[in-house]
Amino acid sequence: MKKTKVFLIILLSLFLIVSTFLYINRDKFTYVGSVDYIEVDCNKKIEILSEVYKSDQKIRRENNLIKNAKEDHRNQELVISIIEKCGMPTLNEVNQEQMNAIWLGLQHTENKYRIKYFPLIEKAVKNGDLSKEHYALMKDRILMDEGKPQIFGSQIKNGKLYDLEEPETVNERRQEMGLEPIEDYLKSFNITFDAN
Repeated sequence: MKKTKVFLIILLSLFLIVSTFLYINRDKFTYVGSVDYIEVDCNKKIEILSEVYKSDQKIRRENNLIKNAKEDHRNQELVISIIEKCGMPTLNEVNQEQMNAIWLGLQHTENKYRIKYFPLIEKAVKNGDLSKEHYALMKDRILMDEGKPQIFGSQIKNGKLYDLEEPETVNERRQEMGLEPIEDYLKSFNITFDAN
């Protein structure tokens, strides 16, 4: 009986501590919900994608993803809805910035959407609508989210270069994708590269 009482007091105390912590830090946690298809006008995709691009870049410059989580989420819904309703744009329909907005929306969403739409990204890269760099960054992000080693060394996790497949030849792969040498890339993160 006494052990049960002590256990319940400890459990209640833990609950109160966690609840208090979550309440105090409530502005730091944002759940914006699932990505849903929303109504978009295909005749306005140029304007929509221009706004998505500007918004995405503003969010990344401000570097406060929690504050801007709803706006970021909305951008993802707009991009996915455009693809679903209007089809994947090409440079014959939109400009490069607007194509980049498609990539940004997919790169910054959940992995299941990156995987679903990655074949469209591959095709866009093959057609010259997106750069090989876009392909490399998304491929690495997908691999990282699946717990597999990345190929091109573009992903950083917890302040370190995420696991890399065949590190000794990464710069050859990066060069094929138009990426700078990994040593130069990692300098901006204050990370030193060791191929061993």
